Amino acid sequence: MNGYLNGQIVRLFLAQALFWSCAMIGITLTSLVGLQLAPDRTLATLPLALTVLGHLLTLQPLARRMQRAGRRAGFQLGAGAGVVAGLLLAVAVAHADFALLCLGALLLGGYQASAMYYRFAALESVGDAFKGRATAWVIGGGVIAALATPSLGEAARNALPVPFAGAYLLVSLLALLGWLAVSGLRREQPPAAGAMASSGPRGLLRRPVVRAAMLTTAVGHGLMVLVMNATPLAMSFCGFDIETGAEVIQWHMLGMFLPAFIAGPLVDRLGGRRVAWLGAALIAASALVALSGLTQPHFLVSSLLLGMGWNLMLVAGTTLLGAGHAPEERSQAQSLMELGNGSMAAIMSFGSGALVTGLGWEAVNLGVLPVLALVVLVHLFPAGLRRGAPAQHS
Repeated sequence: MNGYLNGQIVRLFLAQALFWSCAMIGITLTSLVGLQLAPDRTLATLPLALTVLGHLLTLQPLARRMQRAGRRAGFQLGAGAGVVAGLLLAVAVAHADFALLCLGALLLGGYQASAMYYRFAALESVGDAFKGRATAWVIGGGVIAALATPSLGEAARNALPVPFAGAYLLVSLLALLGWLAVSGLRREQPPAAGAMASSGPRGLLRRPVVRAAMLTTAVGHGLMVLVMNATPLAMSFCGFDIETGAEVIQWHMLGMFLPAFIAGPLVDRLGGRRVAWLGAALIAASALVALSGLTQPHFLVSSLLLGMGWNLMLVAGTTLLGAGHAPEERSQAQSLMELGNGSMAAIMSFGSGALVTGLGWEAVNLGVLPVLALVVLVHLFPAGLRRGAPAQHS
């Protein structure tokens, strides 16, 4: 084993792959199922938006549970929620029940919230010289999902008499395998009494490095959710079938995770600021490609670049956050970052259906560009990013 590929990292890698397999099925199908079952077409992406809301509602309780009982307990709880959510979604499809579809999607957000902490667990399990690589390696578990899930999902989608029900049963099975993967993680020692952060959210947000880290991941995540949720709908409006949309989402997922294997070394060598800039540039390129045409290759290349930009911004922001808090502030700092990510994603999810159906695909992509400018600006003053951070590895 080298300095970062320990047993914890391998299990987290597998857990990440299983979670993103569930997420990929949801991304590909849920907005389309919502379009069929919703009483109004502008509500087609409401189930996906409720997944983000479930994510938000679960973040703080999960952080507190993991602070008290360790990472493994929180990860088991989240994966268990994924098992139940998949079953509810399958029943909702079988009974054409939009309300139940929304409930299952909301519960799936609990699984998503727990999976977002996998990369932080990786960060904490290695030495300072390998933090970027360990974080990126775990994020890179999604490569397996991108390669294997389209075929599995297609087979499961038509496996039962009711279309799509089998795909959601597959979500439940994959979440169960994820539960088994995280159950093998080392049991952590309970933290000492009083080990919760004393600075509080306001104290953390006064630190430039924390603000920059949070803005980087929130913007990258929010824009990715906005465009990714809108893509299947935009493609359906252009006359593309589900299989073509699934292929585009597959390439998007590859873009999200393949760069992790170079993003980690880049962050360790160049620093998070430069890698954040590169990620923002890739998302801008994605928007420009989308604006240049409506053919299948345009959707595919745009989605690929979008995923690549998200990956670089997530790895950069996560490692920057580690430079801005002390170990005893871990729970508050990480949940604060995920709250920012989830809040931005919720806004984008709720708005994506209305934007793409009301204003059009071009308006969605034009709106990406001014938001990315915020990330460029916040990283223009690297000296400010070092002030106010605890004395630890950056």
